[in-house]
Amino acid sequence: MPLYHKLGNFPQKRHTQFEKPNGGLYYEQLFGTEGFHGHSSLLYHVHRPTQVKEILKSYSVEPKIAIGKNIKSLLLKGFELKPEDDFLDSRKPMLVNKDCTIGLAAPRQSLRNYFYKNADADEMIFIHKGKGKLRTMMGNIPFEYGDYLIIPRGMIYQIDFETTENRLFYVESFAPFYTPKRYKNESGQHLEHSPFCERDFILPTELETHDEKGDFLIKIKKEGMIHEFVYATHPFDVVGWDGYNFPYGFSIHNFEPITGRVHQPPPVHQTFETSTFVVCSFCPRLYDYHPKAIPAPYNHSNIDSDEVLYYVDGDFMSRNNIEQGHITLHPKGIPHGPAPGAMERSIGHTETHELAVMVDTFRPLMVTEEAMGLDDGQYYKSWVE
Repeated sequence: MPLYHKLGNFPQKRHTQFEKPNGGLYYEQLFGTEGFHGHSSLLYHVHRPTQVKEILKSYSVEPKIAIGKNIKSLLLKGFELKPEDDFLDSRKPMLVNKDCTIGLAAPRQSLRNYFYKNADADEMIFIHKGKGKLRTMMGNIPFEYGDYLIIPRGMIYQIDFETTENRLFYVESFAPFYTPKRYKNESGQHLEHSPFCERDFILPTELETHDEKGDFLIKIKKEGMIHEFVYATHPFDVVGWDGYNFPYGFSIHNFEPITGRVHQPPPVHQTFETSTFVVCSFCPRLYDYHPKAIPAPYNHSNIDSDEVLYYVDGDFMSRNNIEQGHITLHPKGIPHGPAPGAMERSIGHTETHELAVMVDTFRPLMVTEEAMGLDDGQYYKSWVE
């Protein structure tokens, strides 16, 4: 079975009357994905969740494309992205296609002046630097360095930071995020060979229920636009919910690496999947233990996927001159592999303490103008001896 969760109060039978203590009824809302077929939850609101008072303005946040058809390997120096106060303003798309947007953000301040909803895409936010709390209409999730936050599309949220130096790597996906099928049995329970299990998920707690009327600004992202809506009641007015569609967290530090006598292929690091790309976690682990093992990855052809690596921490054995916050793009169509000297240098080493997030997309990625501002300009030549 998929993971079931519940918070607060709700009726025993769905789609039936749920009475308020002082009279009247709570308002039921189905919060689902993929029409009525995918994962869903039932939420119970103090007020109707449909009360739009005003639409203020709409403006484009569509990425500006610098390279539409790319075959050049790139290195982006992510920590050179300048911090900004506002959460949404700080989010900068780097690589995009019809299936996803991959970006960076460096927000200095908490998101408190408005609420945010992505109506198009599920969001995966990886916390590279920072600590705080994701606040949502379905409960709150604490986060810190190394946490993935998975936020389903349509989720209304705010985010509180306890820190001012915050570095985020994010992916917006037009298909839902799931854990890999091969880690689960027919009913969806994680199997014994899975590198993580249900105990590792950080589930929403601390349900905020605000019974407030007024003017509440929600910025809604849809089709590359931000639309500013004013609602008549507080978005966090849910008294209870249950189901399978909700935000959650997962720490990269709880991923248990799969190792072998010889070098293991990237799929052993897979953490999430969609129908259009996969996400992998490269974590501290023992190296291969065959007496003739070469710990560095072998050269491989990128025929089916564009490969994006976001470097988080540690010594990145397969590359030279890689630092925290760097992003490399290895486009489909050309092979890539360890930097010159990395293969020989790796022999005899028994472990690595690297930490990185990889996104492999099945369709080519376009490069944005924001990304070109962080490009080192020379990475594609880094395999020349």
